[in-house]
Amino acid sequence: MAALALLSCLALPLGARAQGAPSPLLTAFSPTSTGAAPPPWHFSTLPNKKATRFEVVRLDGRTVLRVETDDAYGNLVHPVRLALDGGATLGWRWRVDRFVEGADLRTRAGDDGAAKLCVFFALPTDRLPFTERARLALARSATGEDVPSETLCYVWDGKEARNTELVNAFTQRIRMLVLESGPAEPGAWRSERRNLLADYQRAFGAEAGGLQPDVVGVAVSADADNTGSQGLAYFADLDLRGTGAGPSMQTVHGP
Repeated sequence: MAALALLSCLALPLGARAQGAPSPLLTAFSPTSTGAAPPPWHFSTLPNKKATRFEVVRLDGRTVLRVETDDAYGNLVHPVRLALDGGATLGWRWRVDRFVEGADLRTRAGDDGAAKLCVFFALPTDRLPFTERARLALARSATGEDVPSETLCYVWDGKEARNTELVNAFTQRIRMLVLESGPAEPGAWRSERRNLLADYQRAFGAEAGGLQPDVVGVAVSADADNTGSQGLAYFADLDLRGTGAGPSMQTVHGP
């Protein structure tokens, strides 16, 4: 049930996926007055959980997203539809001011983090093992929402080494890639630019069998509900680049 609840929290609202390739693909935080993130960003959490707080704020002369979790869980989700090809990239800047004490991504009891950026993929469910298909179908039936079949989360962790790859402790449907490890200089921002196709193949290539499923959502995430601790991070505008998805998926061809 824990895995089912986690998957349902990552769901995209039915009918919310973009049909083309809007410009920009992700709505920026910076033009927004302080307060709630602009639509179509929307908050999603689990039942009976305190909510991670997502707030657009001014910080050091810039408008950014503040992400604070205190024994809480939550995702800030943006639907999108993007073809997963060699030109699909995601760039962002982030900083972590407070890591979640006691976090351990390898265990359920410690599966928390102050800063995660997750990408949703729409792999056809017939590519999944039977047990995974059944769990995903149960999540979709229980919530009435389009739970993504695959999620890749980029993580800034307090202790795991950079480039560590992990399967989520609750569900096989979520994979994690640690990009940054430990504290930076106080107040320092780190910049990232990831090739989504390369990272997808690294995380899910074995089960995809050569398919390149569409990107269907992006989520900023933070949680400290398992450890009962606190975390604080900031995200600047996210820059998703690529082309709108066509009616069918592409297949990876060897040389």
